Order: sequence, then C-alpha cells, then structure tokens
Amino acid sequence: MISLLASAGAPLDLQHGLRLPHITYLSILPILVLLGGAVAILALSSLVRRPLETVWATSLTVATASVAVVVSLFQWYDVADHGAKTAVAGAVAEDGFSALFAVLVSCAVFVSALAGDGWLRREGDHGVEYHVLMLVSASGAVTMAAANDLIVVFLGLEILSIALYVLAAFNRRRAESGEAALKYFVLGSFSSAVFVYGIALVYGATGTSDIPQIADYLARNVLLHDGLLLAGMALLVVGFGFKIAAVPFHLWTPDVYQGAPSPVTGFMAAVAKAGGFAAFIRVFVSSFGLVRTDWQPAVWVLAALTLAVGALVAVVQRDIKRMMAYSSINHAGFILLGLQAATRRGVEGSLYYLFVYSFLVIGSFAVITVVGGRGDGRHDLEHYRDLARRQPWLAAALATFLVAQAGAPFTTGFWAKFEVVAASVGAHATALAVIAMVTAAIAAFFYLRVIVLMYSPAGRPAADPVLSSQPDAAGEEALALAAAAVDRRLEALRGGPGAAVAGGGATGGVPALAGAAAVPQAPAPASGTTAGTPEAPAPDDLAVPATTATAIAICLGVTVLFGIWPGPLTDLAHHATLLLLGR
Repeated sequence: MISLLASAGAPLDLQHGLRLPHITYLSILPILVLLGGAVAILALSSLVRRPLETVWATSLTVATASVAVVVSLFQWYDVADHGAKTAVAGAVAEDGFSALFAVLVSCAVFVSALAGDGWLRREGDHGVEYHVLMLVSASGAVTMAAANDLIVVFLGLEILSIALYVLAAFNRRRAESGEAALKYFVLGSFSSAVFVYGIALVYGATGTSDIPQIADYLARNVLLHDGLLLAGMALLVVGFGFKIAAVPFHLWTPDVYQGAPSPVTGFMAAVAKAGGFAAFIRVFVSSFGLVRTDWQPAVWVLAALTLAVGALVAVVQRDIKRMMAYSSINHAGFILLGLQAATRRGVEGSLYYLFVYSFLVIGSFAVITVVGGRGDGRHDLEHYRDLARRQPWLAAALATFLVAQAGAPFTTGFWAKFEVVAASVGAHATALAVIAMVTAAIAAFFYLRVIVLMYSPAGRPAADPVLSSQPDAAGEEALALAAAAVDRRLEALRGGPGAAVAGGGATGGVPALAGAAAVPQAPAPASGTTAGTPEAPAPDDLAVPATTATAIAICLGVTVLFGIWPGPLTDLAHHATLLLLGR
C-alpha cells in the first residue's frame, strides 16, 4: 500500500503515515461551486415531498452558474495580481487559462439552463436530474482546463463524459435518445481506454505524469529512442480527437447530436469541446512544446480531414441537427488550426474561437428546440420554411447565428476564423489555411440554405436538389393508381373479368373515356405545404418561453456586440495565453 501511494506522488512520512497536501481552495473554487451547487440542488429535492418544480431547479442552476462566474473572475484578478500558481501538490493549475475556461463553462451552464427550461416544461419533465447532471458535467470540463497532471485530465474527462452519457438519454420517450446515449457510451469508453494507455506510455517515457515536469524532462534530456513517447502522444491525440469530434474520430457525433434532446446537444457541443480543447492545448503546447515538430504533422492532417469532411458531408444533410453536427466538426477543424500553429497567436485564436462558438451553438440549438415542437421531432429542413412569417424574431436570431458561423463580418464568427487562419499562415501552414478558407466557402452554402428556407413562402416547391431528392409520396401513389386503371381498361377492352361498369369503372366512380384510362388525381397537399414534404408547425406551436427567449437574446447579444467590438474577448484570450506560455 505504501509503495502504491508513493508511486502516485502522495507525500509520505513513514513515522506519521500519509500527509495530505496543502490545498489552496481558491484554486479549485469554481469546481467546488459547480459540484456544490449540484449536491445542494439534489439534497433540496430529496427533502420535499413533490418533485421540485422546474422553475426552481432552473433558478438554482442559474444562481450557481452566476456564482461560479464571479468566483472565476475573482480568480482571474488574483492571478493577474500575484501570478500563476499550482495547488493540491501541483495537480491543479491556477492561471489565466483555467480562469478563462471556468468563465466560459459557467456561462454555458447559465445559458443552457435557460434554454432547457422551456423544453423541460413542454415535455412535462419535472425534477432536478437535468440540472444536476449539467452542473456535474461542467465541473468536469473546468477540471480538464485546470488540470496540471495527466491523471487529473483523465479524471475531468470522465466526470464530463459520464454525465453527458446520461443527458444524451434524457428523453425517455424517444428511442433515438437511448440509442444515441448507448453509441456515445460505447465509443467514449473505448476512447477513454486509449487515452489512459497513452498516459501510461508517456509516463514510461518521461517518468512522470505532471505536465510541467514532462516539459522539464524533455528540456533537460535528449531521447535517443523516442518511440515510446511518440506512441503515447499518438494515443493522447486519439483520446482528445474523440472528445472534440475530429475526423476520423467523429463517427459518434451525427447520431448523438440527432438523438439527444436539443438543449442537451447545444450544451454538449459547447462544453465538451471547451473541456477537450482546453486539455488538448495545455498538454501539447505546455508539455510537448519542445517536440512540436513530432506532433504538428499529425495535427495538420487531423485538421485538414476535419475541415473537409465536416463541410462536405453537411451539405447533403436534411436533418438540421445532423447538419449542425457536421458543422461542429468543421468548427473543430478551425480550432485545430490554432493548435497546429502552436504559437502565441494560434493559442489566442483558438481560445477566442472556443469562447464565441459556445454562444453561437447554444443559441442555435435554443431556436432548434423551439421549432422541434413537443416530442422534439420536427428537425427536417422543410420545417424551417416560412419561419420568418410565423416567428420573425426567431428566424432573425437563427439567421444571425448561422451567418456568424459562416464567418460574416461584424459577427464574432468572422474574427474567430480570421484569427486562426492568420495564425496558421504565420506558422507557415499556408496550405492548411487555404483548405480552411475553401471549406468555409462550402459551409456558407448550407448555412445560407437554411436562411433562404426561413424566408421562403410556404407552398413553394423546393429548388434545392438536396431538399427535393426525396421521393414524392403523393406522386408515387397517383402513378400507381394510374397504372392500375390502365390495366383494368385493357382487361375491359379484351372482355376480361376486369371490365368496367358503364357509367363508372373500377377506378373509383370516375367515368372511363373511350380509348383512355381514367387517371385519378393525386390528393391535394395541405395548405402551406408541398406534396411529399413535412407539414410545417402551426404558429401556436412556436410559442417561445420567456427563459428560452432570454437565452437566445443573451447569445445574440454576445454574437453581435463582440463582433463589432471584439477587444474585450481578444484581450482575455491574449492574457490567458501569456500566462499559459509563461511569458
């Protein structure tokens, strides 16, 4: 037992037993606030007879997230005044990088709780499980951002992932939700095993799992046989690649995004990417910065594949949640540009991109939640036709989020793409920057397609070949009936058993004209729809709850305000990067 504790790095005194490390609670206070809020909400719900009302659970979650934001900002100013430090025997880092991600994740919880409130009420789900799981998952993401040891990174990864597995299956009335959770769990467990094996190989090559000590070891020693270290880094890339949905580790993403409840999908897209990239950047830029020439080519290929597959496959999607899944893959490729550059500007660009993308994707899925209706099943692109007439401000909000993701000027998406592409060019990865810009042009097509649909009048035939590629059910039925009528008419001409009765053939009472078959008319489509396309939701079904409207308004404000005035966010990313790189 003593040898195990010693190998784990725990301070040991053979005369007095195990000595616990000194803990600076301010360093881990954002994590404690999120976990403490989850425990408090769960304990409160167990003390009341009836399930805690959704409004109270949402209010308590929003309050917890607000306290976490305040604590994280206080931590930011403490670091600015006294410098970065470590806590819990060096396992946790308190610096601007961890504080920035704590603010980001806490804001994501704040907005996601508001966006999910309307969905919970609409589906009749009462209780606190949704909010508790969200807070626990967020604490895992913050742990990954603050981790100063590979073992702590894995701990945060599991806390983040296990709660997300349950959230993906939260809609018990949809079989797709359980299927999505099962796929996520199986592939996530596999990637976790690969990640742990990578940690073991890195430990075998360097003799430590502490991130600064790995960097120090590589600075002081020249590895004559670095195969073990390279294999460990490769497995770590696979583990992180799964969490950020990078190609070819993205196969879970479309099915999970489509099957999970829409507000959960938005939360997952924001927080899972934030936690995954936070640890990815800290580990590879801080620990393996001196051997960047060994891992940069692999990240170059990873980024190129992620950019291309995300943009190209999104073009042919008819389900908006699957389209957003491949869109998120494309965005992950852009964030990888900054990591591949491995420069100060590259890391700054990636941090800024992650911050603004979180609000973009949560806002987009808040609108998708409303349009999805009761049962959360109306996600075909045709359901967005004529949305501007039925809900003008909802259509305008989604259009803003989509053009921002496309990189339109005067939005946060433009500055995010500009920063990472400029960093890639500055790091002499011009070919990768060109690939990124080409995929951005392709991505603009499927974003604009949704906007065109929202502002197209109902009943207008789809001009998009992707939208009109599905078979027309009414037309097929009409052709089948016409063919049957022709067969019956031929039998009548031959005098067979299928002869038509005078004044009304077997074609359903339609008189048979001499020498021609009576062709039945296809059933007329419902008002406001085209034959073979899903029926658009009625205006009453698009009522926007006040909490969801607040979440959309917050995301919209961040997108527009910091798109016009990006200075505050870029300054935060700049200072966080300086503290991370120790400059």
